[in-house]
Amino acid sequence: MSRGRLYTSVAGAIAVAVAISGCGAGGGSSRTGHSAPSAQGAAPNGNAAGTARAAELAAWHRWGLTPLRTAPQPPADKPVKLSATGTVPVFTHIPTSQRVVFITVDDGQEKDPQFIKMMRDLKVPITMFLMNDAIKSDYAYFKPLQALGNHIQNHTLHHPVMSSVPLARQREEVCGDQKILTKEYGTAPLLFRPPYGAYNTNTRTAVGECGPRAIVWWRESMQIRSMQYQTPDKKLRNGDIILAHFRGPSELKGRTMTQMFASMLRLIQKQGFAVARLEDYIQPPAR
Repeated sequence: MSRGRLYTSVAGAIAVAVAISGCGAGGGSSRTGHSAPSAQGAAPNGNAAGTARAAELAAWHRWGLTPLRTAPQPPADKPVKLSATGTVPVFTHIPTSQRVVFITVDDGQEKDPQFIKMMRDLKVPITMFLMNDAIKSDYAYFKPLQALGNHIQNHTLHHPVMSSVPLARQREEVCGDQKILTKEYGTAPLLFRPPYGAYNTNTRTAVGECGPRAIVWWRESMQIRSMQYQTPDKKLRNGDIILAHFRGPSELKGRTMTQMFASMLRLIQKQGFAVARLEDYIQPPAR
């Protein structure tokens, strides 16, 4: 079952869930290592700013790309505020007027060393929703990506269709992944993404009991070279959350993870958006 096929079937449920929760998510992010600056305002060659700019352009050129527009500072007053109690909200985007989108990458099956190099060069922020069955062969692979400031979030132990299994099994899936990710990466995940986007009332109960305080869906999903859109006009909108996956040539018809990611960045750039860090627009519960 592909996420693209199930996307349409659960879209109605998501709309209801978002209306009930009254909460959205999406973002904007600062320049602090998030995305390369635009050419405007670059300092003259020969000084520190000019040298840094030249190095940045060279880094993007190595991947056949030009820098994205600069992401703005995220708002001090976070547009999404999470609560430590009550039913967890579901969101597909961040309510923001900033021209930013957010990239999320799921599962963790593909562990391409070149992707780590790419992220070090480009400093594009991502949020990783990791599933234990996919990452247990090499937990360490994701630590350099985490060290760049990218957050690791919950995506279950075994990737079941959550809405098809009972509450007890859903609780095992979420709590089990929460425990392992907290141990391996030192931080308890704040967010949860249901495999295939499928969830029900029991999923929200299990997530709330296991630690994450929100369920994150998406509005677009990256395929091999193109984007799958929720809207007929096939356009990104402020605060959209984009779904991608840690995939390699066997799933991408011979293309690599870095080639897929580069294609996604070109699509984002073509529509004039910056990439921001999702967590910069979310206020965790007060402790």
